Amino acid sequence: MLGFRTAARTHLTSIPLRRSSAALLHKQPLISNLRFPLRSSSSIRMSSSDSNSNSNPNQIIEHIVLFNVKPSVDLSAVNAMISNLNGLISLESVLHISAGPISRCRSKSLAFTHMLHSRYRSKSDLVSYSEHPSHVSVVSSYVKPIVDDIMAVDWVADDFSGSPIVSPDSALRLTILKLKEGAGESGKGEVLGVLKGIREKFPSIEQLTVGENFSPARAKGFSICSIAVFNGRNELEELDAQSELANEQKDKVREFLDGVLVLDYAVAAPVQAASL
Repeated sequence: MLGFRTAARTHLTSIPLRRSSAALLHKQPLISNLRFPLRSSSSIRMSSSDSNSNSNPNQIIEHIVLFNVKPSVDLSAVNAMISNLNGLISLESVLHISAGPISRCRSKSLAFTHMLHSRYRSKSDLVSYSEHPSHVSVVSSYVKPIVDDIMAVDWVADDFSGSPIVSPDSALRLTILKLKEGAGESGKGEVLGVLKGIREKFPSIEQLTVGENFSPARAKGFSICSIAVFNGRNELEELDAQSELANEQKDKVREFLDGVLVLDYAVAAPVQAASL
């Protein structure tokens, strides 16, 4: 249940004012369940401070969309979806975007084939991305026709340091948790505390963000999210080798959980997006 963490190849101590070319990786759309229209800005919970474009420089918004591509879909259609999602990096509000196949999905009840990860400075920037005509066009033309299930979560990453851009060849581990109905605030706090302390116990993690999902409509009841970023697959595999320590952390919060979804994802090199 390790969260992802952004690992830029160069050492950066604060979020840069611009997106680098490495961010031209992938883009993640805000799409609702296939049986419903695209989500509107009203589905994103915002406070008065969230609407201010000058957001806290030490926080970012994490956005994750998980897709299950239909087995019968031609590979060219899958590649077109990935390419066009990644091409949404051209939108001004997007700090980072990466879309591609999932390396490993560990869940007893859910199965996904592809993932989109993107980052924003504020919730208002996320709304701007969601409502942009280019995003709407990519979702309707390249995503919805070939997928049969979608799940999405968003959370605020406080005390964020380093670059928001995840470098090519990095490995990500996404952990999404569903709390038991009676877990309460104390149980939620216990789970968040254990997740946030993981980085100290696993030094191979380059960057870690943890938070509570603020877009419940498409989250299938999951509410706690984490991304851990590693320099590469070898570092991620080193973490898996520490199974005893990992199980020890899981045991601390097992009583509060009703569901666990863990996904591994490798960030690919930038590709040229197709014309919209």
